[in-house]
This record gives sequence, C-alpha cells and structure tokens, in this order.
Amino acid sequence: MTRSTPILAAASAAILLFTMGCKSTPKPAEAPQAAAVPESNEPRIYVTDEVSGDLTVIDSGTFATIATIHLGKRPRGIHASPDGKTIYVALSGTPIAGPDVDESTLPPADHSADGIGVFDVATNKLVKTIHAGSDPENFDVSKDGTQIYVSNEDVSAVGIVDIAKGDIIKSLPMGAQPEGVKVSPNGKFVYITSEETSTISVLDSAAGKIVATFKVGHRPRNVAFTPDGKLAYINAENDGTVVLVDAVKHKVLKTIPLGTPGQIKPMNVLLSPDASRLYVSTGRGKKVFTIDTATNTVLNSVEVGRRPWGIALSPDAKTLYSANGSSNDIAAVDLATNTVTKTVPAGTGPWGILVLPR
Repeated sequence: MTRSTPILAAASAAILLFTMGCKSTPKPAEAPQAAAVPESNEPRIYVTDEVSGDLTVIDSGTFATIATIHLGKRPRGIHASPDGKTIYVALSGTPIAGPDVDESTLPPADHSADGIGVFDVATNKLVKTIHAGSDPENFDVSKDGTQIYVSNEDVSAVGIVDIAKGDIIKSLPMGAQPEGVKVSPNGKFVYITSEETSTISVLDSAAGKIVATFKVGHRPRNVAFTPDGKLAYINAENDGTVVLVDAVKHKVLKTIPLGTPGQIKPMNVLLSPDASRLYVSTGRGKKVFTIDTATNTVLNSVEVGRRPWGIALSPDAKTLYSANGSSNDIAAVDLATNTVTKTVPAGTGPWGILVLPR
C-alpha cells in the first residue's frame, strides 16, 4: 500500500496536466466565409476605367460592385450591341496625355493593345478583342449590329469594322483628333467629331465615304441626334457651348452657352428618350447641365464630381449616372429633384458609362 501511493499520485498528476493542456490549446479558428455580393434585378451599370484598364460592373439597385474585369489598356468608348447581349469597348495602347502634355516626352505607343474588346453580358467576361485600327477612342454600332464605326485618333481617320470578320475593312481620312462617333437614327449617316480641326465629318454608311464636312465651334467631342434624325446637338468644349445642327443640311442653326469658356468645358451630350431634355457633362466644370430642347435654354445644373465625362440614363430615364474621372466614382442624379442621391467608387479613371437592364 505504501509503495502504490506515489505511483497513483504521479498518475493522477499526469492525467491532470494532460487535461489542463488539452483545455489550454484552442482549436484553430476557421477562416471567415466571404460574404456574397448582394445583387438585385435592377439594371447594371458598366464603367470603363481608363487608368486601371478595367470594366467596373455595378448593381444600380444596391450600388454594390458586382465585378471588376480587366480589359486591357485605356478602355474608353463603350456601347452595346442592338440586342444588348454584347458590350463593345475601345482599347488603346497610346499613352494618356492631357491637353498640356508634351507628347514627345511620353513612351511609344503599344499598338498591339489597340482594338475593340468584345464583352459577353451573360457571362460577365471579355471573350475577345477585334482589330479596329490605330488608337481607337470612341465608336458607334450600326443599326443592324454588323459594323462598328470607330475614331482612330492618332491617325486622323474613321475606320469601318466588320464585326463578324473581326477586322477593319475600310479607313477614311478626316479631321485631326477624331473622337465622338454617332450613327443617325435611320442609320444612313455617321457623324464623327474632330477635336483639332473643330469639324464634323459626315460618313454615308451605304456608300462608305465621307460626303460632307462642316465647322461647329471649337473642340467638338460628342453628338446626340433627335429621334427623327433632323437635328443634332454637339458640344464645343473650348467655347463652353452646345451647338444645335440641322442634320439634314449639315449646318449650324444655333449656339447654346453654358458658362465661362475654360471653366465650363462641355464633354458629352445625351438626349432623354422623348428628346425634351439634353444633358451635358462638363469635365473640369464638375457639373451636368440640363437644357430644355423646346427653348434651347439651360434649365439647371448639378455638381456631380471631379471631371464628369461619360453620362448615361437609367432605362426609365428617371436617373442620370455620370462617370467622374478624377473622383474615381460615379454619381447618381435624381432628375426629378436634380440632386445627387448616391456616389460610389468605380475603379481608377472612369471614362465611359453604359446602363443595361437585367
């Protein structure tokens, strides 16, 4: 009995230490599960990010970022196919240069990065990039969805791209620094802006040639046709104005002042579906203006962010979205009250914006 007592005590102590040791060693913590990105059935907002090279996809119901997809270098112009199943994006390997930058100090252009990215809406993926000439900046899609008309900025040309072939089939010389491209409602003409020569080149889509060129003020960038195709609104960036054009005779009818030139710099123009309102983004002016097209006078303006560029409307035309390049965000404007109701991050250097229903 006297010999067994130390043995039992030692055994009890060992059991106690083992038990304490087990209790003092916690189980490894399980990695937290990533929260699912909330989605709604509301339209999606697609934003091209010129600096980061991405496409940011935002749910307009929750304002959550659904996806960020890398597209390539300098995604800018963005437009959908007529059926809304495909999104096309202009990509360019030409280095970014502001108006006061000495381009001789920039690295050489990477033309292997030039093209039109083809993005599938259903899968949220970039499926391919098609050849579209040198330094494509903006473009428009033909009414039948078979061709793309693209501004090739650094070679002062407009290119015609066959989507099925995936290649440019014709290139036509025009004014220097082409940017905005817009197909008329009946599809017969295409207006292409020239920033440097301050002209509009009129492309006859059936003939495949430029049939007219006319002046519209200083540094035009974008075009909006009325639904009947009889009129067009074109910004004149350096004048601080919007120009009203007879789109049948291809001549200027009226100039609409927005503000002090240099402070207010009209960039993009967008008509409401009923053409009763024209919306104008103003770059460094930080505002979006609303023009009453019945009187062609300014109704109001709202500050949306730093360097608003691309603008788009919700399918019900009740909300306007602006891509604010220097703020790295988009703003949602309630058009009934002319107030910004939401501002959300949207990549680096937002440039173009498109809204599509789910």
